Amino acid sequence: MYEIFDHTADIGLRVRAEQLEQLFEEAGRGLMAALIDNPEDVQPIEGQTIRVEGRELDYLMVDWLSELLFLFEQEARVFAQFRVRIDEKGLTAAVRGERLDPDRHRVLQEIKAITYHNLKVEWQPGGWLAEIILDV
Repeated sequence: MYEIFDHTADIGLRVRAEQLEQLFEEAGRGLMAALIDNPEDVQPIEGQTIRVEGRELDYLMVDWLSELLFLFEQEARVFAQFRVRIDEKGLTAAVRGERLDPDRHRVLQEIKAITYHNLKVEWQPGGWLAEIILDV
């Protein structure tokens, strides 16, 4: 489950999940919802693999979302499906989506960066929690 919240001049993304991999998958979905108005209309037509190295979960989260943001900005890619695996080397994700289609995907705003400000990725009773601030 993800939720988008206001944060001064930025946007906050709060994500909760029972499993760590699900937390990263939900964060990917949340980022897509912050970028486009109708993420549910994205078709899982094309797939690709994303690899991010690292051991620290908070830095891994920023690098993961930064990679998705890079693909959105540089290659006009939007994603509908995320399957994440985390091991001692980092994150490997199989993602599926399509090219941004301005006739079908309504861009909400420009997100400049995924920030480290107030970054949180932690286990709490009942599951995992992540809070990420998106610089708009």
